[in-house]
Amino acid sequence: MEPPSPGGISTASGNTSTHKFHPCDEAVIATNDDASDCKRCAVRLGYWKDDYIGYFVRNQERKAPEINRGYFARVKGVEMCVEKFLKKTSGNCQIINLGCGFDTLYFRLRDTAHQVKNFIELDFPTVTARKCYTIKRNKALLARIHDEDGEVRLSPTDLHGPSYHLMGVDLRNLDEVDNKLQQAEVDFTLPTIFLAECVLVYIEAQNCRNLLKWIAQKFQAAVFVNYEQVNMNDRFGEVMLNNLRGRGCSLAGVESCLSLETQRNRFKEAGWSGARAWDMVEVYESISVAERQRIERLEMLDEGELLLQLFQHYCLVVAWLGAAFQDIDITCVSV
Repeated sequence: MEPPSPGGISTASGNTSTHKFHPCDEAVIATNDDASDCKRCAVRLGYWKDDYIGYFVRNQERKAPEINRGYFARVKGVEMCVEKFLKKTSGNCQIINLGCGFDTLYFRLRDTAHQVKNFIELDFPTVTARKCYTIKRNKALLARIHDEDGEVRLSPTDLHGPSYHLMGVDLRNLDEVDNKLQQAEVDFTLPTIFLAECVLVYIEAQNCRNLLKWIAQKFQAAVFVNYEQVNMNDRFGEVMLNNLRGRGCSLAGVESCLSLETQRNRFKEAGWSGARAWDMVEVYESISVAERQRIERLEMLDEGELLLQLFQHYCLVVAWLGAAFQDIDITCVSV
């Protein structure tokens, strides 16, 4: 470890990760760039407020209105669940963001009344290295992590602040996941919400089962919010699959994406107490009428059929451990 850098930042050289790439990992990593570009476009058009995504994404390319509206529903759906969890725990909780990419939730939460004990982000080392670099070179981001008494420690792929930890890891390697969470001072007894957006679908079924089972055994009280594909066994789903496979993504976990029932069963079979699932038609309709009317005025849709099909082929799943969080769902709450 080198001496602390100015501003309470210390750096460490070397990458201790033992990650070995699978053939389609690079294509999966590239999906982070696609999703981040789409979120950046929707934010620029006013779909939701995010003062931080622009630090991570410079792309100015405009996306189709259906894509923008789809990402709006995705972001708002996850936010509704997170807000309910934070209100229920009064901030005495942890957030663990699996396959975090360039997600900015930690920074956005820092601008609200919501504070949490610990916020942990995990992704491929290739992704976290880029996120670490961006945070390191932007004072506005560092200022949200750094406090007067706390030091920010940086390595090429990992960043540790007083209550924020960003680490490179292969989610298929549970020993490595466990080691990283220990480095992040995780508290297995604290209520914890796990977030995953189009992550589990890229993990082989057995590895995914092992991960979910491991979480269920290690954490006493937890919620898992999972956003990804559903109804992938119809014609539209086949087209989506072929497009992703054409880009090198095998969707190794697609067998859990055949229906809302297979989505729920993925968690129940791994030892979770229960699970609910909604397609994005239901999630979108759960957003307040005023908010939907506001964003629908931002861009006109030529026709709604494509958006409807997209909404029918993505879903939000909420699983829980213990009875305390079984009522967390997609009904709208005030911030």
